[in-house]
Amino acid sequence: MRIGLAADHAGAAMKDELLERLADAGHELLDLGGDGSDTDDDYPDFAVRIGHAVRDGLVDRGILVCGSGVGASVAASKIVGVRAAVCHDTYSARQGVEHDDLNVLCLGGRVVGIELADACARAFLGAHFSGEPRHVRRLGKILAIEAKESERS
Repeated sequence: MRIGLAADHAGAAMKDELLERLADAGHELLDLGGDGSDTDDDYPDFAVRIGHAVRDGLVDRGILVCGSGVGASVAASKIVGVRAAVCHDTYSARQGVEHDDLNVLCLGGRVVGIELADACARAFLGAHFSGEPRHVRRLGKILAIEAKESERS
């Protein structure tokens, strides 16, 4: 699986650590930026990088880190085709993929430690959309909302 990782200034250290830790998991990792050197690095800029990489098929999934994970999830979810959520537990990270076809995991570098972030990332990357009829139906409704709202813009 091709995984893109990016972070603003508040999440850069965690992103770098995740890149190192996930290197042995057999995924192709793509660093989409954020080295922490510029406090003006804003999460929307990196959310766009991750979102476009997912939308355009450059990566299969993305991991985006900011201070809380919240702003990153809001910004990334504005991109058509992106389903981003902040998950600070392994159940949500796994279930978000299995039930909702989550394709961008957002983490808070100031909220969780690296051990939990690593566990969440691995749960997210190890999960697969269930394809169960109720989940397909719900995803279809989400995609219909997205399409309708895109027409309004």
